[in-house]
Amino acid sequence: MKNRIHGFTLIELLVVIAIVAILSVVVVLTLNPAQLLAQSRDSNRTSDMATLKTGLSLYLADVTPVVLASASSSVRCYVSATSTVAATIPANCGTRYVGTSLTTASTTNMRAIDGTGWIGYQTGTNGPNFNLISAGAPFGQLPVDPSNTATYFYSYAADITNQTFKFAVHMESKKFQFGGGAADVEGNTIDGGTQNNAYEVGTNVKL
Repeated sequence: MKNRIHGFTLIELLVVIAIVAILSVVVVLTLNPAQLLAQSRDSNRTSDMATLKTGLSLYLADVTPVVLASASSSVRCYVSATSTVAATIPANCGTRYVGTSLTTASTTNMRAIDGTGWIGYQTGTNGPNFNLISAGAPFGQLPVDPSNTATYFYSYAADITNQTFKFAVHMESKKFQFGGGAADVEGNTIDGGTQNNAYEVGTNVKL
């Protein structure tokens, strides 16, 4: 008897394609790529907050005289974004940092570490100059939010009298946001701050 070579029928191929399509949809819905990307950006934000806190703490311990910001810094909120972010300030700096107390960043020197960057700089008055640290600046440029929009940006507040400071950022992913469960980093019971919808770090997170 001659051997017969059988191929797949059209029906069989359609069934396999349908199964693969269903499995693909299930995998996409389960993994949720958008949330995975948001979590990745949030991890970057967490790392940047630690970097900023360490860098400014080193500046405070090493540099004299200390310049954290302008004389009006106790009622100002400095942000890394250049767009109008007044509406979202409560999510980062707190409800007392609104309106004219907001200082947005300059696109030209936003990431400069010489005191003209987004941290503590106000027209005519520099913020902390990290180049003055005896061991050298802890970073080559100031970190900014991965998105750096009117919704997601870094903020900075300082008490120049007591030489304390706070950095804050609003998390993007549901996992790290307030109420996200075990991974929540924004809740005041977690970071000790004043804003439940912002991750706050520094030497005085109550600013």
